[in-house]
Amino acid sequence: MSLSTHVLDTANGRPAAGVTIELTCPDGTRRTVVTNDDGRATLGDTAAGEHELLFAVGDYFGDAAFLDRVPVRFTIRDPDAHYHVPLLVSPWAYSTYRGS
Repeated sequence: MSLSTHVLDTANGRPAAGVTIELTCPDGTRRTVVTNDDGRATLGDTAAGEHELLFAVGDYFGDAAFLDRVPVRFTIRDPDAHYHVPLLVSPWAYSTYRGS
């Protein structure tokens, strides 16, 4: 199973490059990645179970930020599937969904 994400800066209408993301896996291990120029990051293979992505959006938005860290907790049920978890974010709000 592979996991990826995409962070979109909805306040400025562009991908959010340089956002640090921490993944916590079901066994408690952690991985850290940073979004590329297109706001994308690949987190590699992961096991089934509950995961959490923690997006450091406060660092990205700087002084304009109301939000600091955005946690997204989700469950992977099919270990053979690809999971994509996009984050649409502004300094004041966010939304997420299971992408393709």
